[in-house]
Amino acid sequence: MEQIKSTVERIAANVETVIVGKRRAVDLVLVALLCRGHVLLEDVPGTGKTTLAKAIARSLGCMFKRIQFTPDLLPSDVTGVSIYNQQTHTFEFRAGPVLAQILLADEINRATPKTQSSLLEAMEERQVTVDGETIQLPQPFIVLATQNPIEYEGTFPLPEAQLDRFLLRVHLGYPERNDEITILRRQRQQHPIDALEQVISIETLLELQQQIKEVYLDELIEEYILALVTATRSHEDVYLGASTRGSLALYRTAQAYAAIAGRDYVIPDDIKLLAGPVLAHRLIVNPSARIRSVTAETIISDILNTVAVPGARAGRRFERAAS
Repeated sequence: MEQIKSTVERIAANVETVIVGKRRAVDLVLVALLCRGHVLLEDVPGTGKTTLAKAIARSLGCMFKRIQFTPDLLPSDVTGVSIYNQQTHTFEFRAGPVLAQILLADEINRATPKTQSSLLEAMEERQVTVDGETIQLPQPFIVLATQNPIEYEGTFPLPEAQLDRFLLRVHLGYPERNDEITILRRQRQQHPIDALEQVISIETLLELQQQIKEVYLDELIEEYILALVTATRSHEDVYLGASTRGSLALYRTAQAYAAIAGRDYVIPDDIKLLAGPVLAHRLIVNPSARIRSVTAETIISDILNTVAVPGARAGRRFERAAS
C-alpha cells in the first residue's frame, strides 16, 4: 500500500499547486478515481470546481473533454450522432464528448432531465448506445460534474437515479485567508494550471484501481457499513434512504481511503469520514423535516452518533492477521 500512498501524494501535491488549501477535497476526488467512481462537485461559483477537474486530468494525462450543460443541450450533443455520408451512402457515427477518460459536466443541473439522463448508461455501464449500436467508453472513465446549489432559476434538479450514480459529493468552500493570498500571488503572472505536468501514466492508475481491492475489511466493519445504511432507510426525517449502491460505494471508498493512508485494512474512522460524502446526496429528506431546516448532512451526523461503532472482536483486531 506504500506505492498507492506515495503515488497519491505526488498527484495531490501536483494538484495543490493549483487548488490551494483544499487537501481533503482533493483526496476525496482521488479516492473516487481509485474506485472508478464519479464525483459531484457542488459549491458556489468561483471556488475552483472546474479548475480542480482540469488539474486532475492534467496530472493523470487522461483524455479530457468538457460539456457546458445548457437548457437547449440535446442528448445527441453528449453521446454523439450518426450522420449520413453521401459519398459512401452509409451512416457514420460522430462521437460526442462523452467518449473521454475524464468528462467535465459543467453546471450539469442546467440541462433538461432528458439530456441529464443521457449520462445514466455511461456512468453505470461505461458504454453508450446510439441508434441501436453499443460503444464502449475508454478506460478509465470518470465523470466530474459541477453544480451550483444556490441558483435555482433556469436549473433542473438532478434525477434521483443520476444522483445515486455519483460515488461522492464534494464541497470545496472558500479558501482560508492565507490560502487566498497564496492563490493571488501564484496567479500574478499566469494561471498555475498552464504549467501543470503529468505525474503518472494511465496504466499506473489502472493498476492502482486493481490494488485497492486487496484492502481488507473485517466482518465487523461490513456490519457497521450495513448498520449505517439501514439507519438511513428507517430515520424519521428520511423519505427515501440510501440504496445498495450506497453500501457498495461506502465499502469501496473505505478501501481506497485506507490505501491512501498507507494501510491494507479499514478502520471505523474511515467509514465515519466517508459517510457524509458517500451517503448524504442519496437521501431524500421529508418535506416536514426540510421545513425545520434539517439537511441530509445533519441526518448522517445524527446516524453516526446513534449507531454503535463496532469493537474489536476478542482475540482479533481489524488488521489482517499476520500469517
